[in-house]
Amino acid sequence: MKTKYQKVADDLLRKILDGSYAIGQVIPTEHQLCDIYQVSRHTVRQALSLLIQQGYLKAEKGSGTFVLDYKDNQNARTVATKTIGVITTYLSDYIFPNIIEGIEEVLRESGYSLMLSATNNNPALEEDSLKKMMAQGVEGFLIEPTSSNEYNPNIAYYAELKEAGIPVYFLNAYYDILDIPYASLDDFSAGYEATKYLIDRGHRKIGLITKLDDMQGKLRMKGFVNMHEAAKLSFRAADIATFTTKTQQAAIRDYVEYILKTDDAPTAFVCYNDQVSSQFIQLMKEKGREMSQDYSIISHDNSYLAEAYQLTSISHPKQVLGRDAAKQLLGAIERKKRMKTIHYPAEVIERSSVK
Repeated sequence: MKTKYQKVADDLLRKILDGSYAIGQVIPTEHQLCDIYQVSRHTVRQALSLLIQQGYLKAEKGSGTFVLDYKDNQNARTVATKTIGVITTYLSDYIFPNIIEGIEEVLRESGYSLMLSATNNNPALEEDSLKKMMAQGVEGFLIEPTSSNEYNPNIAYYAELKEAGIPVYFLNAYYDILDIPYASLDDFSAGYEATKYLIDRGHRKIGLITKLDDMQGKLRMKGFVNMHEAAKLSFRAADIATFTTKTQQAAIRDYVEYILKTDDAPTAFVCYNDQVSSQFIQLMKEKGREMSQDYSIISHDNSYLAEAYQLTSISHPKQVLGRDAAKQLLGAIERKKRMKTIHYPAEVIERSSVK
């Protein structure tokens, strides 16, 4: 199913090719095109931007938008881009390459290409990625929300995409304020099951290290709290360490110092992900404390780091999530199919990090 701006671009291209708008002629203004097609100004600008990129039009400030001599223009192509914009928080060698691999596999099978960008969990970089990809005329977006547990100043761009009929599907998290479907691990269940695993093995004093600027960390902490309530166990506020993207290293270092100087410290820890776990383990080792011997730990994501450190970890769907998300998006683009939210169950992958 074509987006609104593609339909406008297609009709404008038809009029250019059949001579309704002759070479050198100024086409109607943006305001006039809004009235003609009954769409927003943003949609009109998207359509014009695509035709300019394709080599059919040229905009001159103060004069208007002209039809170019496309017959001699080697850059002139059909309007359909068959390109999907993919924006993730990071592109590191953690779980992200597996997610992207799953996305690319489905897109390739359907004849689509991928335009990739990373935000480093920075809203300003997310804005830049959205602007560039919108200008390139992508047909849909797969996006991992930036700082998903905080207010995002780019909400207006998502409203524009909806108005323009460009489908968006979220990865790993979502924005509370937006009604946009997503695919993610059931993070509440993940935090609950991780905590339950430790309690079932006799631990009664459990610490938590979690991230608060992303929705995943908030939900995993909620699972941690709910499992304690279900088991009728208490926990101390001081035994919960929270951090943001910017404060991660310092917060974990401070937490290790707290654990080492506390007589009644937790015997086990639930960690936000394998990266956080590995940092915690390394810092504890520097202080003479060995994992599984002196304390237990359970993590999230079951990445290559979980294997390297022999971490018991909650499995993340990774490549499956990427494939499923791409299928949801293409279903909306090609068949006007309603996209659905997908939650993947929390599964504990056992290794040797828990006594």
